[in-house]
Amino acid sequence: MKADISLKFLKSALSTDGAYSLANIKTWLKQRNESVHVSVERVPFKALDKWHFDTSGVLRHESGKFFSIEGVQVKTNWGSVSSWDQPIINQPEIGYLGIITKEIDGLLHFLLQAKIEPGNMNNVQLSPTVQATKSNYTQVHQGKKPTFLEFFQHAKPYQVMLDQLQSEQGARFLRKRNRNIIIKVDEEVPPHEDFIWVTLGQVKELIKSDNLVNMDTRTVISGIPYGQFDSNTIDFFYSISFKKRENDFEFEMLRSALDISSAFYTLDEILNWLTVLKCHYEVQLASKSVYDIKDWRVTDEEIAREDKQFFRVIAANIEIENREVSKWMQPLVEPMQEGIIAFIVKKINGVFHFLVQAKLEPGNFDIIEMAPTVQCITGSYKNSDDVPFLGFVLNVPPTLIRYDSMQSEEGGRFFREQNRNLIIEAGPEFPMEVPANYTWVSLQQLNVFLKFNNYLNIQSRSLISAIRFI
Repeated sequence: MKADISLKFLKSALSTDGAYSLANIKTWLKQRNESVHVSVERVPFKALDKWHFDTSGVLRHESGKFFSIEGVQVKTNWGSVSSWDQPIINQPEIGYLGIITKEIDGLLHFLLQAKIEPGNMNNVQLSPTVQATKSNYTQVHQGKKPTFLEFFQHAKPYQVMLDQLQSEQGARFLRKRNRNIIIKVDEEVPPHEDFIWVTLGQVKELIKSDNLVNMDTRTVISGIPYGQFDSNTIDFFYSISFKKRENDFEFEMLRSALDISSAFYTLDEILNWLTVLKCHYEVQLASKSVYDIKDWRVTDEEIAREDKQFFRVIAANIEIENREVSKWMQPLVEPMQEGIIAFIVKKINGVFHFLVQAKLEPGNFDIIEMAPTVQCITGSYKNSDDVPFLGFVLNVPPTLIRYDSMQSEEGGRFFREQNRNLIIEAGPEFPMEVPANYTWVSLQQLNVFLKFNNYLNIQSRSLISAIRFI
């Protein structure tokens, strides 16, 4: 059964032709964008309806639900900065990020939504079928239930194709996780103007474009398994399925995703590497009033650092026509700069390996998660000499860049935050020896770790979702 599921996913990933063409999907997205009224207006904190700063210096909703903005002091033995203060989003609920799939003409299709979040770069983005916090789907806002939620609430075990708890941004959220789930249905799904059926290959093709596929869709599809095969079987698969091309980077990525015999390190060795780091490094958090966090100030309109670095918290008055609630107010986190996220990949033992870093962030559930080679989502990274491999990434010849796009973070909490996402192929001259908190991992091994909680961070998953096989 598991092999059958993996092959269905793989077949869909290898097809960019589906119930709708890519051109039709893009036209539909454009039409949805033009048909829905959206207004996001910055307001002072005192104007926020149903939100307030409480006596402990926490910005929270009057219901005690949704999320809150709190202050924390961070102490750690990781890196060159041992202590700092910052605001952090505390959202202890586990939300749904769910995608319904269905076979159409023998090919697995994914039901995605044209969804508008207040912080989106371009309003409409392709989102999971259901993208909802517990406060949303339990209707704390007294609005409508998310469309198609009942398919997930009543799903039978045999319908579940993928079910994972995955983390969100550890630098901004306090131990936040969502349930990433994919189910398969056989019955008819009622048509809806805000939803469309697409193949996995089409989703991956759309991720090549800036800010079309939202973060939540990317994190769900990143965990999709494609099966395990030996190298001879993969060569046979290639010989009967593919025409020889000058650049076979995509197929070699498929080999890295399927090959179980060519990884440089075993899974046990990678686990040992990660466990040693988790035992050596620690992080301690202490709650503080947002009025007392060092180097930050609270004004009528923002919570921001005095030097204008990293991010700030603002307040917004929001109107979006096709939401469960069409008008509301909330805080949003706005970045001060765009960031850069990059994986360096290198062929080892005939299979592409990813240069992964173990990264400690204050909001991580288990101290350290595996991150891309370079992850600079805040700060003036172009002026930093302290980030390993950043100089290589910023100065790499364009001929070595295999993927390059701007992708935004989740617009329900972050206001117009986008990062440059890169996958770079390094040649044989790139060193095998790397710093102690880095290691080489095959794509197949990354997919194994994705089955479990708190191993790969959301920036890694965003890049993995963009990997195409055709």
